[in-house]
Amino acid sequence: MSTGTTDRDSVVAGQLVNERLVLYYFVAALCYFAVSLTGGLLMALQLVKHNPLQGIELFSPGRWRMIHTNAIAYGFIANSFLGALHWSIPRLTLRPVFSTPLSWFIFVAWQVVVLATAGGILLGYAQGVEWGETPVWIDPLALAGLLLVALNFMVPVARTPGPLYVSLWYFMAAFVWTPLTYAMGNFIPQYNVAGTGGGALTGLFIHDLVGLFVTPLGWGLMYYFVPILLKKPIWSHGLSLVGFWGLAFFYPLTGIHHFLYTPIPMFLQQGAVISTIAVEFVVTTVIINFFGTVWGSGGVVLRNLPLRWFYTGMVFYFITCLQCAIQVTLTMQALIHFTDWVVGHAHLVMFGVFGFWLLGIMTYLFPRLLKRQWYSRRMLEWHYWLSTVGMAIMFFDLMLAGIAQGISWMSLQWWEDSITISLPFWWVRLLAGITIIIGQIVFILNLIQTWRKSPVVESEALVVAAE
Repeated sequence: MSTGTTDRDSVVAGQLVNERLVLYYFVAALCYFAVSLTGGLLMALQLVKHNPLQGIELFSPGRWRMIHTNAIAYGFIANSFLGALHWSIPRLTLRPVFSTPLSWFIFVAWQVVVLATAGGILLGYAQGVEWGETPVWIDPLALAGLLLVALNFMVPVARTPGPLYVSLWYFMAAFVWTPLTYAMGNFIPQYNVAGTGGGALTGLFIHDLVGLFVTPLGWGLMYYFVPILLKKPIWSHGLSLVGFWGLAFFYPLTGIHHFLYTPIPMFLQQGAVISTIAVEFVVTTVIINFFGTVWGSGGVVLRNLPLRWFYTGMVFYFITCLQCAIQVTLTMQALIHFTDWVVGHAHLVMFGVFGFWLLGIMTYLFPRLLKRQWYSRRMLEWHYWLSTVGMAIMFFDLMLAGIAQGISWMSLQWWEDSITISLPFWWVRLLAGITIIIGQIVFILNLIQTWRKSPVVESEALVVAAE
């Protein structure tokens, strides 16, 4: 299957979309992705007692672990989202962003925030909040940046006559929810609420960062890109709004499920359990909508690589939410709390879902941004399969490791025995991680070779090897 941009589309895109900025965001995202993968590899080596940086305090495992999570969330995912939003929102609204100079300022400022956060973590100035480790003097700059992002994108949306397509609903919600979530997790526990109350807020922050920042932007982009690649409308616009309002109503209440069996009031814990299970039904409506859209066109998903990334991520999303609905029950939580089960769950949702969607978007957009065909279709296939197989192995390995660890602890074995039990699983985790890393190396080499090719004449149809 091959498609091209028409002359009219090229003119419209040239007026609305700053393609160089989109390209820079994606390149920055891949750079941070490399940093995050390096941190993950160092942590995996530490677990099997082969840390190559042993004894170097600046690169100690605890600091690299925070670099790993922050680089993936604020470096890779945030930059990828900003690039994809600069591509999609002008096309959805037929209006450019509020200010191109502001867009460039945000790009530079966000890289400063991410790099300063990494430097602060390595130097030992991290806050004691999961995913909120950003040093306190960087938080105001990060929050100001999020508000500027909202301003830059909300202006063209506000100027668009209704009714608005569902992607814009998700984007608008994210622009409101994200600054509020960031402020809640980075300021209130630090300055106002301590102890159990602070723990409850950090639990809300951890999960709301996924549910109210990453999820609405991810689903909004899927509602934009999937119909374009399939060349057919979304199956049910009404069902898409059911998913949106279900997310808005239930997801903010789920974060307490990270703190079951704590001094937090029991009614809050039980409410989080119910809300988490309800989110699974919400996700199911979204999954049904997308598979209803592809019904009768399944062969296209097998041939079209971006679509394959998208739908693989959707299957992983259903699995991770089903797993979450099971693990949040008080019975299951007693077994798997603090085990590698949770680690596998986090990797599946952040890389297996949103990472896959963003890599699919890059696979689709890089040829359009560079005006070049992909250098190698085979390398794109290797990228997909190494990533998918590596992610699946890591997920199932850590899930089994978590069960084994939980059983060991509940049977009151010595702690050292649970380490011995875990080592084979950690070796498999290391090999799965190396598989994923090799996949990303293949992708970056393919991108470099593509960049070096001669550009396609713009008046010609752009035949994209990825399709």
